[in-house]
Amino acid sequence: MNKVNLSKDGTSIVFKTSESVPTSVKKFRKSPEIQGFYSFIYDNSLQQEAYEILCKIIAKRKAEKAQKKQQKKTKK
Repeated sequence: MNKVNLSKDGTSIVFKTSESVPTSVKKFRKSPEIQGFYSFIYDNSLQQEAYEILCKIIAKRKAEKAQKKQQKKTKK
């Protein structure tokens, strides 16, 4: 697995980009961008922080989905 490349000033991650879009979850997880992101999280011991951020994103998306569903019900 490749190491994560940092920008010259060290403040951001430079990802390798691929031209093709992954067509499945398995291919998505193995894409260079995601592999680099996983490596960055693991190498910097950010697993707990990443988990908390993902939980917040999931909760926000669920709330937005429920709100849209509620709005559709009220329109009828």
